[in-house]
Amino acid sequence: MTIADQIISFNSHLHFPGKLPTGIRVMNPFKEGPGIMDIMTQFYKKFYDDKKPRQLIMGINPGRLGSGATGVPFTDTKRMSEKCGIEIQGLKTHEPSSVFVYDVIDAYGGVKKFYQQFYISAVCPLGFTTLKPGDKEVNYNYYDSAPLTKAAYDFIVSSLREQLTWNISRDVCYCMGTGKNAAFLQALNEKEQFFKEVIPLEHPRYVMQYKTKTKEAYIDKYLSAFETHK
Repeated sequence: MTIADQIISFNSHLHFPGKLPTGIRVMNPFKEGPGIMDIMTQFYKKFYDDKKPRQLIMGINPGRLGSGATGVPFTDTKRMSEKCGIEIQGLKTHEPSSVFVYDVIDAYGGVKKFYQQFYISAVCPLGFTTLKPGDKEVNYNYYDSAPLTKAAYDFIVSSLREQLTWNISRDVCYCMGTGKNAAFLQALNEKEQFFKEVIPLEHPRYVMQYKTKTKEAYIDKYLSAFETHK
């Protein structure tokens, strides 16, 4: 099996077995989104249909406008079309985090070179949502409440363990998020010894929301981390 086959199979069989706190819903894009399985399959067959090793980059959990719409982390429909050459009919999403990630990818040398080296996943590979007043559905992170973190813990560990049976380097894991996501992943790694080192990097959403004027400095920080830990 190629790494594409492994990723596609993994995504296809994702199922959250835990009991969720009241008011929290699991978001499984691969079961909910029309056509997402096909888009996701096209993407991984295009960029991962080989057995080469990859370094792991981990986000938090899928969001509604990124991988919730495409099945690929930090990739909205615009980037999927313009950067990856995969058209998505009948849906348009713009995710600021995706803009930053593809700026990093461009600076690294483009999608082909980047995806030959890296695999982007998430600490929790399924997302969560909750309702705000007026029944507006919003993203909810696995660490946003202690009961959810506890409910998701075993699923997070088993999902990561499965991904590390593939040809994924265990020397280093890049963590998107220098706060709660990094703290959780570093504590988990201390217990499970998944990686020799976890490298926290500012989350793309943080950069795009608060640091757009100095975005280039954060792109350089990502590139420097990649170069240092080749």
